[in-house]
Amino acid sequence: MKINRLQFSIDIKAEKTKIWKALWNESSYREWAGIFFEGSYAITDNWEEGSKVLFLSPDQSGIYSIIEKHIPNKIMMFKHIGNVLKGKKQPIDDETKKWSGTKEIYTLTEGADCNTLTVDIDVLDEHLDFMTIKFPKALDKVKNNCS
Repeated sequence: MKINRLQFSIDIKAEKTKIWKALWNESSYREWAGIFFEGSYAITDNWEEGSKVLFLSPDQSGIYSIIEKHIPNKIMMFKHIGNVLKGKKQPIDDETKKWSGTKEIYTLTEGADCNTLTVDIDVLDEHLDFMTIKFPKALDKVKNNCS
């Protein structure tokens, strides 16, 4: 089983601050993250660099990550660490080791008449199709939340 690096991007005619807010403010985050799993949410210390984030579904299962880099309106980089079950971080097992340390990076690039949001994400083979279908829809939702 290998890790694949996928990249998705979308052009958005909105100010960078507005796009950033559409990505990371709680209510709009829930909207676009819900594309992947209905009711998804994040528990975070205000998206501070170096802090942990829990990415959860309504039953409090999901993954936890560290924010490796956060330059507002420019870049947000997550390093995914392990699983969460019933709201509690789980020890790293052999299954988790396959993907622990993978990255998810959101970058905003300024263009002439729009800004480009690019997402680079490391994905296991078994999640390739799912992410390829869902990520563009999630980015459309972010774009819609900017208008």
